[in-house]
Amino acid sequence: MHPTPKAEPFRLHVDDAVLNDLKTRLTQTRWPNEPKAAPWRYGTDLAYMRGVIEYWRNVYDWRRAEAELNTRSHYKALIGGKRVHFIMERGSGPNPMPLLLTHGWPGSIVEFLDLIDPLAHPERHGGHVEDAFTVIAPSLPGYGFSDPPDAPITPRDIGHIWHTLMTDVIGAERYCAQGGDWGAVVNSWLALDHPEAMTALHLNMIGLRPFFGKSTPPPTAEEQAYLKAAQARREPETAYQQIQGTKPQTLAYGLTDSPVGLAAWILEKFHGWTIPGQKAPPPFPLDRLLTNVMLYWLGGINPANWLYCSLVDGTAAALQEGERVGVPTGVCLFPNDLLMPAPRSWVERTYNVTHYRIAPQGGHFPAMENGPLLVDDMRAFFRKHR
Repeated sequence: MHPTPKAEPFRLHVDDAVLNDLKTRLTQTRWPNEPKAAPWRYGTDLAYMRGVIEYWRNVYDWRRAEAELNTRSHYKALIGGKRVHFIMERGSGPNPMPLLLTHGWPGSIVEFLDLIDPLAHPERHGGHVEDAFTVIAPSLPGYGFSDPPDAPITPRDIGHIWHTLMTDVIGAERYCAQGGDWGAVVNSWLALDHPEAMTALHLNMIGLRPFFGKSTPPPTAEEQAYLKAAQARREPETAYQQIQGTKPQTLAYGLTDSPVGLAAWILEKFHGWTIPGQKAPPPFPLDRLLTNVMLYWLGGINPANWLYCSLVDGTAAALQEGERVGVPTGVCLFPNDLLMPAPRSWVERTYNVTHYRIAPQGGHFPAMENGPLLVDDMRAFFRKHR
């Protein structure tokens, strides 16, 4: 299985002028003051950001990151008049399962860099070749190296684009999918709208919300307790959704003009959605974090933020009466995620759950934080659907 002629090979290369402009902007940073409070109490910690920018300006090497990215096979395919960027790694063995990996915000394909090889070539990482996947990891429209849409679109729209990518471009008759954050939402709509092509779905966040009508059983006591706790978890963390979903253009001027502003906006999430309430910095290699930030700097964050318009207007994740994902679904949820783990009964209102697990630790970015655990869970679940 390989991309058809509808996909063209793509190699990353950023002009020196772009990198020189970035360094100039980093050198001319105008720093804010900071209230006397515990680190991270009111947002991205100032001392942490000073260290990040010093490292970004004097140590971080985009060319090295670019070379690492280019060890993967990149393509662009024209779908609906827009070019979609994706990585494809052909799996080992005679019949690797096609696997669609979809990232979210404020992540990118960078989240998956350390997962691709274990998934595609398990025999090289202590696994069995029978568990191999052909991995397809696209950049969401407007993210990374994918063209932006002309105006905000919905996750459901992207699900249709992904189906075209997997069937018409990749040539897969059937495939499986995995995602968290927007990836969980997009892949859930994909499973709902194209179940004939989806073998199984794996999520590390619950993407869709159940419909409640007169004939729907009311939430159980356990579910009511979960909804109350989940709301309390989200309240101090989700102001970004409102501004990105209502006035993204206003926000875009600052995030597009200032690399420090962009990095602070993004890195706060890698802290608060992984180690909420702690004074320590985000527990990820700084080079990885900056490479992720670079994809937003190079492409611009504004179209990426537009997805939140559908979240604010209620169309992003709300099912209608009679809608339920019938594709076999496995979930592996992480306790520190922005969307805290839901009880199985709540997930079953929306999905055909055949595998349910709450990981002992971890947060919103498990591909980067708990890669081996996530890979093992995916292998175990998808093995039943080959």
